[in-house]
Amino acid sequence: MTAADRAALLRLARATLVAHLAGRPLPSLPGSAGAALRRGAFVTITERGGALRGCVGHVADERPLGEVVREMTVAAARDDPRFPPVEPEELPRLALEISVLTAAAPLPLDPVDPARIVIGRDGLIVRRGRQIGLLLPQVAAEYHWGPAVFLAAACRKAGLAPDAWQEAGTEVLRFEADVFGETGEGGTVKGEG
Repeated sequence: MTAADRAALLRLARATLVAHLAGRPLPSLPGSAGAALRRGAFVTITERGGALRGCVGHVADERPLGEVVREMTVAAARDDPRFPPVEPEELPRLALEISVLTAAAPLPLDPVDPARIVIGRDGLIVRRGRQIGLLLPQVAAEYHWGPAVFLAAACRKAGLAPDAWQEAGTEVLRFEADVFGETGEGGTVKGEG
């Protein structure tokens, strides 16, 4: 993704949030090459200063990224069950971050080796049957977790015991994310490297 792709997707997310909160039609998709990529993505809404306000994503890569970002922006503002819906008066205090995902790949089993997880680079998906937990790569770095603690947190998010990653029948996948977002007033782009 180029810096121009990132900026176009952030502008789309911001315009989507503004339109959603005003009850207006959502903006059209940008014409950038990055918006046409078929990738999964998460949109995170934080209060300026860092407090989480909503985060929702779509892992599958079957739709254009612009569509996913637009849909997940609305979902993060309205559907994250941890928070009440975002209200229009909050808009000036909110910042957006987008995590564009790579395809998830299973970690080698027998057993899963936590040393294969790179904190800050790898995100995790833990799955057993219908129970699924996903944590973005930036979560472990933000909380200063090591690989085993990261695995345990992903298990808990799936509703499993913290050591379920060591049990037969539990699948552990890792993925990477291109993470970029707004900083400060005016919505400048961060994470362009």
